[in-house]
Amino acid sequence: MEVGIFARTFEAPTLAGVLDAVAAHGIRHIQLNTSCMGLSDMPDGLDSAACERARREIDARNIEVVSLSATYNMVHPDPAARGQGMRRLEVLASRAAELGTDLLTLCTGTRNPDNMWADHPLNNSSEAWSDLLAAMEQAIALAEEHNVRLGIEPEVSNVVSSPEKARDLLDAMRSDKVTIVMDGANVFPLGTIHRQHEILDEAFDLLGDHIALAHAKDLSRDGEAGHEAAGTGLLDYDHYLQLLHHSGYRGAVVLHSLTPEQVPGCVRFLQEKLHNYA
Repeated sequence: MEVGIFARTFEAPTLAGVLDAVAAHGIRHIQLNTSCMGLSDMPDGLDSAACERARREIDARNIEVVSLSATYNMVHPDPAARGQGMRRLEVLASRAAELGTDLLTLCTGTRNPDNMWADHPLNNSSEAWSDLLAAMEQAIALAEEHNVRLGIEPEVSNVVSSPEKARDLLDAMRSDKVTIVMDGANVFPLGTIHRQHEILDEAFDLLGDHIALAHAKDLSRDGEAGHEAAGTGLLDYDHYLQLLHHSGYRGAVVLHSLTPEQVPGCVRFLQEKLHNYA
């Protein structure tokens, strides 16, 4: 396993500037967001020429794109918003290979209309689950057409709020196009942080065979997804990384939720931890 990072951690006027910042820290694996290319997070269009330019810059620095961010609220209460998100997902699915990856990371969504990472009382409703299944069916059709994989991430504030629900979704979809993005800082409901080993063990028991990508951040409290830089919070990283290793995962462990100023310290922290699994 090696250190990766969300490319959008760094702000620069050009993609070249972002990639230079990534490379300056010795990082060779990124989760790419199209905002780094001067576009929106989920653009309405993306042409081959732009992808070719981006790929040249990426390859010139010997950087690998391990995934492409394709997050929109898959269960937004407004069907029109869901439809717009799906159309934009197809834009990214159709260009992912040109950018060097076959993995798109999704957001399983929330009934909160204003923030796709915020909880809502109706997230546990049968209607929300039905809307998610319908959206995933459409997304899988796009994945089949464009030969990409879809990464879903258990997160306490989304409809797929737990490893158990992620397992339910995998079982419902029965598609090898649906994979798991594992983030150890995202799976602790309110009042459970003291049981983190038990909860993480169960998460990997349920999902370990389906992990396509691992994220690295931290949390200061349970009841919501973590928002802190790796190594600065309550997550037992030794246990998390041990579970990743034992699951057979050998890909990048991608840092996010950190400032550019925190990058050197987080890279050192993660490299030291990953040294045990070299």
